[in-house]
Amino acid sequence: MITLAIDSSSKVATAALIKDDTLLGEITLNDKKEHSVILMTIIQDLLKFHKLDVNDIDGYVVSKGPGSFTGLRIGMATIKGLSFGSNKPYVSISSLDALAYSVSAFDGIICPIMDALRDSVYTCLYKSSYNSLEKLTDYSALDLDELIELIESRNEKVIFIGDGVDKYKDYLIKNCPNCNFPPSHLNLVRASSLGELGSKLLKDGKFDDPNSSPIYLKKSQAEREYEQRMKLNNECSN
Repeated sequence: MITLAIDSSSKVATAALIKDDTLLGEITLNDKKEHSVILMTIIQDLLKFHKLDVNDIDGYVVSKGPGSFTGLRIGMATIKGLSFGSNKPYVSISSLDALAYSVSAFDGIICPIMDALRDSVYTCLYKSSYNSLEKLTDYSALDLDELIELIESRNEKVIFIGDGVDKYKDYLIKNCPNCNFPPSHLNLVRASSLGELGSKLLKDGKFDDPNSSPIYLKKSQAEREYEQRMKLNNECSN
């Protein structure tokens, strides 16, 4: 079984090819280029290197977020198009699940954090349980202090992972006892982690509905700006 996995939920664009339980190849670019420009190029380069085309892919995996609204839509549209065009199934996996999976051997609370701006993060708490990840909380967008309070209430050691670490590491060290951090390269969402999780679902015949949508935990900037304008208009009219 050959699986193609992609993630475009953050500024990272990443794609991986997995055959059965073996990673064939992965391309990860950590820059600010538009995903709409580079994502298909990454996919085409991976397929070309391995002398494959879309007809050789048995299933697809895509990140459903949370993360960048634009990035998520680009990734989901890309995979839905490939899935529909090749008549092959796809599944969507949370980027937070993929991050947690990268440090699933940690004996304590696993806390992926993705920058959600305004001193807040997208997050979820996990623990390893019988070679799998157990979710302790729902996916959520929390202020950093809210997250720290939640973790301290559990009185366990914790490992933080994700692009939020790059931004908030000093603050976490100062305010969260018993915190740990992985090597910095693991803070990037990897399509290989996403693909391993998704491949298990594909093998079990657990596919996404064609109408599935990303996880949106916060309102988009456009929605916030619209609501602010409406609020100002109502205040002026009164």
